[in-house]
Amino acid sequence: MVAGDGGTVAGLAERLIGWLRRIMPDEGRRDRLLGDLSEWADGRAEPVTAEACRAVERVAWRHSRHLELHFDADGGKVPDVEARGWPAGDAASARGRAAGVSVVRRLADGTCLIGLDSLEPLAVARPYLDAAFALARGSSRVVIDLRANGGGDPATVAEIAGRLLGDAAEHLSDVVYADRRRQWWTADRPPGSALTQDVAVLVAHGTYSSAEALAFHLQARGRVTVVGAATRGAADHVTPIQLTPRVSGLLPEAYVRDARTGGTWEGTGVRPDLPCDADDALTVALARAHPPTP
Repeated sequence: MVAGDGGTVAGLAERLIGWLRRIMPDEGRRDRLLGDLSEWADGRAEPVTAEACRAVERVAWRHSRHLELHFDADGGKVPDVEARGWPAGDAASARGRAAGVSVVRRLADGTCLIGLDSLEPLAVARPYLDAAFALARGSSRVVIDLRANGGGDPATVAEIAGRLLGDAAEHLSDVVYADRRRQWWTADRPPGSALTQDVAVLVAHGTYSSAEALAFHLQARGRVTVVGAATRGAADHVTPIQLTPRVSGLLPEAYVRDARTGGTWEGTGVRPDLPCDADDALTVALARAHPPTP
C-alpha cells in the first residue's frame, strides 16, 4: 500500500489531516493540530495497527481530546467521501438500560441519589428522567453521579440542566461549526416545576464528553457543587468518519463555548469544587454541610 491509501501510518495521518481540514472550524487549534500530525507522521511507513492508532490519538489530544480512532483488523469497510452523521441509536437497547438511569435512591438523611451512566437520545430518555426527578422532589438535597457517564445527546444535557436551573429558559452553550453556529437552551418549564434544593454532581476520569458539558454548565452558573476528580476535557462535538478500510474515527467538527462565561472544558476538564479521589466522591459529597431546601 502507498501512503495515500491509508495503509501506513503516514497514509492514515494524511487521510485524517484531509478530513480535519474539511470539517474542523478554524479557531487556531486546527492548524496547530494539523501541523503536529504532519510533522509526527512524516515518513512513517509502518503499517497501521491498533497501537499506531493510539499513538496518533496521543498527538491529536494535545489539541482535541475528543478525537478517537478505532482499528478493525478485519477491515473491508468503504472509506467515507462525505460525512454521514450519527446513525440512529438502538432505542430498545437504551430502554433496556433505563436510558442510563442506573440508580434512583433516597438515602437515610433524605438525600436523593441519581446515577446517570449515559445521556441517551432525549426521546428515549425523557420518561426515565421524569421518573428519577419525580422521586427527587421533596428530598433534602440531590446528588447526581456522573462518574461513569461517557456522554451522549446534548438535548438530554439541556433537559437535565433545565430541571435544575429554574423554570425560565436558559441559554447553555454555543456550538460553532465550520459553516454554522448552534445554540443550546433549556426549555421553559411550568412554574414551580424545577428542583430548588442543594445539588452535588460527582465526576471522575470516566465523566466524558456531554457528561462533562452537563457538569460544566451547571457549575458555571453556581447551581451545583462538583465533587470528585477532574474529567478528561473532551469538549468538541465529533462526527463519525470511516477513514480507511480498517480505521474509523470520531473527528471534531465543532467547538463549544458556555453561554454564561464564554469558557470551555476542552483540554482542562471540569475542575471539582471539592477535589478528592473518585471512589470517595459520594462520601465527601454527603459529608459536606448543605443549606435547607428553599
